[in-house]
Amino acid sequence: MKQFIYKTIIVIIAIVAIYEFTISKQIKQITEQSEILLSKEGRKEGIEKLRDELKKAIKKERYLSKEDAKLIKDFIQKIAIELKDEEN
Repeated sequence: MKQFIYKTIIVIIAIVAIYEFTISKQIKQITEQSEILLSKEGRKEGIEKLRDELKKAIKKERYLSKEDAKLIKDFIQKIAIELKDEEN
Protein backbone atom coordinates (compact mmCIF):
# COMPACT_ATOMS: atom_id res chain seq x y z
CA MET A 1 0.00 0.00 0.00
CA LYS A 2 2.85 2.38 0.80
CA GLN A 3 4.44 1.77 -2.59
CA PHE A 4 1.19 2.68 -4.33
CA ILE A 5 0.93 5.95 -2.41
CA TYR A 6 4.57 6.83 -3.10
CA LYS A 7 4.22 6.06 -6.81
CA THR A 8 1.01 8.08 -7.00
CA ILE A 9 2.65 11.07 -5.32
CA ILE A 10 5.66 10.85 -7.66
CA VAL A 11 3.42 10.65 -10.73
CA ILE A 12 1.34 13.64 -9.58
CA ILE A 13 4.47 15.71 -8.94
CA ALA A 14 5.83 14.75 -12.36
CA ILE A 15 2.57 15.72 -14.09
CA VAL A 16 2.46 19.06 -12.29
CA ALA A 17 6.11 19.77 -13.14
CA ILE A 18 5.61 18.88 -16.82
CA TYR A 19 2.50 21.08 -16.95
CA GLU A 20 4.30 24.03 -15.35
CA PHE A 21 7.30 23.82 -17.69
CA THR A 22 5.34 23.34 -20.92
CA ILE A 23 1.68 24.23 -21.18
CA SER A 24 1.59 26.79 -18.38
CA LYS A 25 4.27 28.99 -19.96
CA GLN A 26 2.46 28.99 -23.28
CA ILE A 27 -0.85 29.90 -21.65
CA LYS A 28 0.77 32.75 -19.72
CA GLN A 29 2.41 34.07 -22.87
CA ILE A 30 -0.87 33.98 -24.80
CA THR A 31 -2.80 35.73 -22.02
CA GLU A 32 -0.15 38.44 -21.75
CA GLN A 33 -0.32 39.07 -25.49
CA SER A 34 -4.11 39.16 -25.47
CA GLU A 35 -4.11 41.61 -22.55
CA ILE A 36 -1.79 43.90 -24.49
CA LEU A 37 -4.01 43.75 -27.58
CA LEU A 38 -7.22 44.25 -25.62
CA SER A 39 -6.03 47.19 -23.53
CA LYS A 40 -6.40 50.73 -24.81
CA GLU A 41 -2.72 51.50 -24.31
CA GLY A 42 -1.72 48.31 -26.11
CA ARG A 43 -3.82 49.19 -29.12
CA LYS A 44 -2.37 52.70 -29.23
CA GLU A 45 1.14 51.26 -29.04
CA GLY A 46 0.34 48.81 -31.84
CA ILE A 47 -1.00 51.61 -34.03
CA GLU A 48 2.15 53.65 -33.42
CA LYS A 49 4.35 50.69 -34.36
CA LEU A 50 2.31 50.17 -37.51
CA ARG A 51 2.68 53.83 -38.45
CA ASP A 52 6.43 53.69 -37.88
CA GLU A 53 6.73 50.61 -40.10
CA LEU A 54 4.65 52.25 -42.82
CA LYS A 55 6.89 55.35 -42.70
CA LYS A 56 9.96 53.13 -43.02
CA ALA A 57 8.38 51.29 -45.95
CA ILE A 58 7.57 54.53 -47.74
CA LYS A 59 11.17 55.72 -47.42
CA LYS A 60 12.57 52.54 -48.96
CA GLU A 61 13.08 52.51 -52.70
CA ARG A 62 11.74 48.99 -53.06
CA TYR A 63 9.87 47.38 -50.20
CA LEU A 64 9.18 44.00 -51.79
CA SER A 65 11.50 41.89 -53.84
CA LYS A 66 10.43 41.32 -57.43
CA GLU A 67 9.63 37.69 -56.67
CA ASP A 68 7.47 38.62 -53.66
CA ALA A 69 5.68 41.30 -55.65
CA LYS A 70 4.89 38.79 -58.41
CA LEU A 71 3.57 36.25 -55.90
CA ILE A 72 1.32 38.82 -54.24
CA LYS A 73 0.08 40.06 -57.62
CA ASP A 74 -0.75 36.51 -58.75
CA PHE A 75 -2.51 35.80 -55.46
CA ILE A 76 -4.63 38.95 -55.70
CA GLN A 77 -5.54 38.15 -59.31
CA LYS A 78 -6.61 34.65 -58.31
CA ILE A 79 -8.80 36.03 -55.51
CA ALA A 80 -10.34 38.56 -57.93
CA ILE A 81 -11.17 35.76 -60.37
CA GLU A 82 -12.77 33.68 -57.64
CA LEU A 83 -14.83 36.65 -56.48
CA LYS A 84 -16.06 37.29 -60.04
CA ASP A 85 -16.99 33.62 -60.37
CA GLU A 86 -18.91 33.78 -57.09
CA GLU A 87 -20.97 36.74 -58.35
CA ASN A 88 -22.19 34.70 -61.33
